[in-house]
Amino acid sequence: MRWTPDDSLDRLPACDMMIALWGKTAGTSDDLAMNTALVDLSRRVARHCGARRLFHVSTAAVYGPGAKLTEDAPLRPIGPYGEAKLNMERAVTAGDSAVSEHVLRLANVVGADSLAPALAKGGEVTLDQFADGRGPIRSYIGATDLLGVLKRISDTETKPMPRVLNIAAPGPVAMEDLVLAAGRQVLWRPAPDSAIKEVSLDVGCLQALLPDHRFTSDAGEMIADLNRLEIHR
Repeated sequence: MRWTPDDSLDRLPACDMMIALWGKTAGTSDDLAMNTALVDLSRRVARHCGARRLFHVSTAAVYGPGAKLTEDAPLRPIGPYGEAKLNMERAVTAGDSAVSEHVLRLANVVGADSLAPALAKGGEVTLDQFADGRGPIRSYIGATDLLGVLKRISDTETKPMPRVLNIAAPGPVAMEDLVLAAGRQVLWRPAPDSAIKEVSLDVGCLQALLPDHRFTSDAGEMIADLNRLEIHR
């Protein structure tokens, strides 16, 4: 069902588990501060519904640059969005809740990242080119794979769950591979000093939690999944 913070909590059905997907990804500092404010609202909703487990969706941006970043890696966000989500995580840690709370650090979702508007527009896609001749590398996950992971996590209520969990496909993806898989050409520009070469997540904990779950890190399969979803949207 559709529910907004303006609606009555009484409209919500009972549930055992809740995933708080809401948040702000851009805007003013006040806009981004909503990510922290939503922690308390998520708790109130979870308590009202009788949920025993609550997942707050965070982002890989809390880490800053790095490769194969584990859940206990230093948190060094370099942008307002990453800082806002780190503040959200701190609010989760500082809270005293009867609900079991967990943080999901989500990788880039194909079709909902910084590359998506350029892919949707068509034509050439401009990417930063680093000294090795390649472009940015990021951890990604396809939307269908993400839905599958979230569903599987919701089915593991009886299993121990880490307080923080990286959510991504097993291997990082080069942005130019996504561009080429989408049938676009890459227009290279020299990477400025501020450009970030790689942000990739270690998902060993996720794979241990869901050992039989299979999802793709292949750029072509990710773009094909996005195209199927666009057709049925």
